[in-house]
Amino acid sequence: MGQEITTRHFTEHDRRSFNHQLQLETDELQQWFNGAVFSSHAPVAGYEMEAWLVDAQSAPAACNEAFLNTANNPLYTAELAQFNIELNAEPVNIQSNFLSGLEQDFQRHWLYCQSVAESIDCRILSTGILQTLKNDDLNMANISRLIRYQALNDQVLKQRKGRPLQLKINGKQSLDSIHQNVMIEAAATSLQIHLQVPLALSTRYYNASLLISSVMVAVSANSPYLFGKDLWSETRIPLFEQAVNIGGYNGAAQGPIHRVGFGSGFVRQSLMECFSENLQHFPVLLPVAFTDDVKLMRHLSLHNGTIWRWNRPLVGFDIDGTPHLRIEHRVIPAGPSIVDNIANMAFYFGLVQYYALHETPPDELLDFSQVRDNFYTSAQHGLENKISWPGCERCDMRKLILHKLIDNAEAGLSRFNLDAGDIDYYLGIIQSRVEQKQTGSHWQRQFVARQGNDMRRLMETCYYNQQSGEPVHCWDFTPYV
Repeated sequence: MGQEITTRHFTEHDRRSFNHQLQLETDELQQWFNGAVFSSHAPVAGYEMEAWLVDAQSAPAACNEAFLNTANNPLYTAELAQFNIELNAEPVNIQSNFLSGLEQDFQRHWLYCQSVAESIDCRILSTGILQTLKNDDLNMANISRLIRYQALNDQVLKQRKGRPLQLKINGKQSLDSIHQNVMIEAAATSLQIHLQVPLALSTRYYNASLLISSVMVAVSANSPYLFGKDLWSETRIPLFEQAVNIGGYNGAAQGPIHRVGFGSGFVRQSLMECFSENLQHFPVLLPVAFTDDVKLMRHLSLHNGTIWRWNRPLVGFDIDGTPHLRIEHRVIPAGPSIVDNIANMAFYFGLVQYYALHETPPDELLDFSQVRDNFYTSAQHGLENKISWPGCERCDMRKLILHKLIDNAEAGLSRFNLDAGDIDYYLGIIQSRVEQKQTGSHWQRQFVARQGNDMRRLMETCYYNQQSGEPVHCWDFTPYV
C-alpha cells in the first residue's frame, strides 16, 4: 500500500534533504542487519491485488473515488488510474488452514467490493490487462486524484527530460506506440504476494523467489493482449518495464540496473545489498520531507517503493514495532478467478519454501543470467517455454511443473504444516491448469480464435466466468454476449 504525499512540487533543497535522510536511514538499516534486530516471528503472509472498475460494456469506468468513498475501508486504495483500485489483505500466520482461510477472506472482500461497485453503477473485474482498454483512456484526465501519482508522472518525465515513453513489444504480433505520460502503467494489474522472512534465511528466500519467477509467470499468465494486439503470454512484464523506463544516475536505463526489472543479480550476503543499490544507483523520484524518526525508515521505504523489482525486498514492522523483512513477489497478474489467485499463491509459497530450504542454496543451482533469461522467455512463451533448470538444459515447462515442481511445492507447503487437504486442493488446480494447458492467457487466445477479435465479448465472458467462481481450466468458450 503506497504512501500518500502532500505536494507534487520539489526544490533542489528538497532533494538534498531527502538524500541526506536516505543516507542516514540506510546507515541505520545496515546497523540493523549487523545487529540482527529483525523479527523472528513465525511465517506471515499477505497480498495486494489490483482490480478494474468497468461499465456495463466492460469498458474502463473512471470511478475509483466514488468507489472508495462508498466502501469506506482502509484496506482498499486508489491505483494510478481512476479505473483501478487495490485490495490489501491483513497479514496472516502461515499455519493450518491458512490457504482456505485466505480464500474465504478474499471472497468476503470481493463480494463486498462487487456490491459497492453495483451501488455506483459499475462492476469490478480481475484481469491482468483489461482488453477493452483503449489508448485514449490513458490520459491525464483519468489519473487518480492522489498527489503521489501526479508527482510520479511529473518526476518520471523530468528525469526523461520531457521525452515521451515508447512502448515497443514484439510477440505473436507487434505493438509500437508513443505515450506522453506514465498512464500506460495503469494498463497492467497484478497480484502481489508478501512473505515475511527471518533474517538468517532472507537471502535464500529472495534468491529462491528469483529462481522460481519463470515458473510463476508461465503458470499464472493472464495478459496476452494489449490494444487488440496478441503479444506475450504475460504482456504485463514488458509493458510495465517500458511504462517507467528510467534507469539509474545519468539515465542509464539500458545498463544492467533498471528502475523496473528483474534485478542485477543474486543477493550474496544479505538483503542490505538491494537497499545499498537503491541508494547508490537510483536518483530519488519523490523527495518528500518527512519529520519522523530515522528508525521509522520513511525515506528509505518511499525510495524503495519507486524501484520496481519483480521481487522486491521490504522493511516493515510488527505490531510491537520490531522491524521485519519481507519479500514482495510481483510477478503474478490479477485473475482469472479468486480460486486461481489462491492456487497461484499456494504454488509460490510451496516452491519458495522448498528452494529456500534446499540443501543447495538457490544462487548455486543456476547462474543469474540463466534465471533472468528463464523469466523473460517464460513471460513471452508461457507454458510452451523451455528453460534451464538444475540438471536440465532445456526443460519443457509443462513437464517440469507436472513431473517435479508440483511435488516440490507440496513438500514446501508441508514444511509450513498446512492442512493436507488444502495443499492437495490448491495444487490440484495448478496441476489441472497445466495438464489441460489452459492458463488465463491460453483461454483468452482460444476464445479469440473461436469467437473473433471482439474484446468486449472477451471481457464480458471473462466477467461471467469469474462470477461462477470456477478456476480458469474449467472455463469453456461459450460467449456471454
